[in-house]
Amino acid sequence: MDSREALVALNLIEGVGPVRVRQLLAHFGDAAEILKASRSQLTHVRGIGDDTAEAISNWEKSIDLASEMKRLADSGCRVVIQTDEEYPASLREIYDPPVVLYVKGALTAKDKNAVAMVGSRQTTHYGIETARKLAYQLAYVGVTVVSGGARGIDTAAHQGALSAKGRTVCVLGTGINIVFPPENAELFERIAENGAVITQFPFNRNGDKQSFAIRNRIVAGMSLGAVVVEADLHSGALITANFAIEYGRQVFAVPGRIDSPRSKGCHDLIKKGAKLCEGAEDILSEFEYLFPASNKPPSPGETGVLPALELSENEQKAFDALATDDERTIDEVIRHSGLPSSAVSVALLSLEMKRVIKQLPGKLFVRNR
Repeated sequence: MDSREALVALNLIEGVGPVRVRQLLAHFGDAAEILKASRSQLTHVRGIGDDTAEAISNWEKSIDLASEMKRLADSGCRVVIQTDEEYPASLREIYDPPVVLYVKGALTAKDKNAVAMVGSRQTTHYGIETARKLAYQLAYVGVTVVSGGARGIDTAAHQGALSAKGRTVCVLGTGINIVFPPENAELFERIAENGAVITQFPFNRNGDKQSFAIRNRIVAGMSLGAVVVEADLHSGALITANFAIEYGRQVFAVPGRIDSPRSKGCHDLIKKGAKLCEGAEDILSEFEYLFPASNKPPSPGETGVLPALELSENEQKAFDALATDDERTIDEVIRHSGLPSSAVSVALLSLEMKRVIKQLPGKLFVRNR
């Protein structure tokens, strides 16, 4: 048995979580050695009581590792462990990173620039449209959107990222073979093709209140920050926000109507110090290091000529709509470009990232000179 299989086995044992596995690995050095240890040897490890030692020493009687590995092989999924390069680096940094991740799709180096987007399952049209727009804008400029695949805001966030042909990661609170909610089966397949569907839970594990809370810690842990789009005061999205705060991540909250119960959670976060989020630029401004100067083209002010960039059709129209010297509002750009407002918002954001335009106070835009 190799270390990967041994970690899958440890992940299957009830009551043996990431913290205990870390303590056991520190003592025995290898996951396979843990499973070979006697009950007496196991109890000498700090944090390992009699019940846990009993469960580990008799693991072959309680779990069917061969069947789990066969399910993995048959499903087209694979297991990623912490020593794999594919394992999200930011997730390794939390107190209790998952022992294993079941992965359908691919985790890539691009996912180090990830932002979580979460919110209520029962949401409003405003919440859905805002989540889609923000996710689209973030994914368009290369940010991976991470969410939990639930109804409502989560689903809208994944859809927005996919619409931008960007990357998105769905973290499940169930086994990877369980589709919940069932209507998201096709969405999960699309996510796996353009990102990844992941979980720490073994096959056939149904979701419950505890598993979804555990899922939320992964969503927060693998992200640079968490955006709460719409949530009441009892929403599970606030659990994700609290994990993000605990992990030292930036929390953003989208304001809503003051008379809507579904905005109360976001407003409470803002009162407690979360950054008010009105658009993707509010998020990206916190992470300017995602676009380091070495990766940015020089501005026209530095070179004296416009940069030789490949602009999309919409970006070119938005750029052309900006007068050479005059500042213009977004409404003026919409009028001169002939593009819909949503397309102009995305185009202007992308042009800012490419350093060919800049935004001035008052939501005014001007070409870089």
